[in-house]
Amino acid sequence: MKPLSIGEVARLTGVGVETVRFYERTDLIDEPLRRDSGYRQYSRNVVPRIRFIKRARELGFSLKEIKGLFSLRVDPDTTCSDVRERVEIKITQIDEKIGDLRKMKDSLEHLKRACDSNSPTATECPFLDSLEGFDDETDVI
Repeated sequence: MKPLSIGEVARLTGVGVETVRFYERTDLIDEPLRRDSGYRQYSRNVVPRIRFIKRARELGFSLKEIKGLFSLRVDPDTTCSDVRERVEIKITQIDEKIGDLRKMKDSLEHLKRACDSNSPTATECPFLDSLEGFDDETDVI
């Protein structure tokens, strides 16, 4: 089977060439053989691996977590229940992020309403003042 160039791998997986190089540097994919000219020659089995990485990233997994998923895949003692535990941990982390994002949104909504007040100029804008740490008129520089 004909080896793939880095450009072909990038095109087939929907990632950039630099991303392929990055995955190689971080040991997410094996370093490919090289031609005498130095050009990389990837085997076709790198394509599903990079697609796996890409999809796992889209689901919020870090590169470290993805390496852990790869290790589960090759460990003959790993059960689907072991994988499920990792997924449950990720779901909990996502729920925590959603909670944090809701708090941020609520704060921004509150500050937006303050901007709807009668402040005539941006120099007196409650939102901008809050970013500088001024919560009320008693704060003085």
